Amino acid sequence: MLIVTGGAGFIGSNLVKLLLEQGHDDVVVVDDLSDGHKFVNLSDLAIADYLDKDDFLERIDSPAFLSGVTAVLHQGACSTTTEWDGRYMMRNNYDYSKRLLERCLDNRIPYIYASSAAVYGASPRFAESPENENPLNVYGYSKLQFDRYVRRVAATPDSQVVGLRYFNVYGPREQHKGSMASVAYHFDRQLLADNEVRLFEGSGGYADGEQRRDFVYVDDVCAVNLWFLEHPEVSGIFNAGTGRAQTFNEVAEAVIRFHGRGSIRYIPFPEHLKGAYQSYTEASLDALRGSGCDVEFRPVERGVADYLAVVAPPSD
Repeated sequence: MLIVTGGAGFIGSNLVKLLLEQGHDDVVVVDDLSDGHKFVNLSDLAIADYLDKDDFLERIDSPAFLSGVTAVLHQGACSTTTEWDGRYMMRNNYDYSKRLLERCLDNRIPYIYASSAAVYGASPRFAESPENENPLNVYGYSKLQFDRYVRRVAATPDSQVVGLRYFNVYGPREQHKGSMASVAYHFDRQLLADNEVRLFEGSGGYADGEQRRDFVYVDDVCAVNLWFLEHPEVSGIFNAGTGRAQTFNEVAEAVIRFHGRGSIRYIPFPEHLKGAYQSYTEASLDALRGSGCDVEFRPVERGVADYLAVVAPPSD
């Protein structure tokens, strides 16, 4: 039995889809469907079972239940970077992750979990090293503190423990995320509604729309998860990004190119994001490649076209 927590979410449901396509017929999804809109991410996936998060947390103390688990892919988290309830964030992202880790270590179950590039904050370097880690929000802190915990208790684990620091992921099955959906999603919605794409004006020394992020297609980060699942001898914390920063303008231009219409308009940079915004991210892939992982990452120009071909056919 393969457990995917957060399996009704964005990355989780895409990961479930890939596992099913690869022939795994024992995938069990764990999630919290208080927001029932997320059901759509599971409706086309023939999973073996579904467990509510609270029921799952009760079951993981049972040796009989854990004896049937071959790996845990822990994608469940609150990923809202604008959420400032630190108590909620730490319980949901940190305590939950710790409890799962401890059970997996006790039972030698491979544990692959979602970390985040938010741990780097405004750092100019994005290599997996403590001196580069300086989060700008409590979400990033919750992810960083768990990475620190892993380094403390599982530096040389008897079973696999892998943390994947996702950069700016975009792709299908993110429609439920609202304001936290990718810029590619929002740019596409804006163009279809108003024939324009709205980008922030310059900030942090960057010109209009020239803020740069490492935008990574969801299928590619799922492929990284699968690579580690197939290589249980490899443990560690690794970046999951393309290794190439691209501008918001490039994302907007890819959306416009796909539809063959539309223009860009720049809007004032929001006051509430000043001082809490990553204007630049670019994954160092040295550790990932050093692990042997050879997954290739598609650039924005191809990734956005692949995404929109699934969710938004070209305009007439």
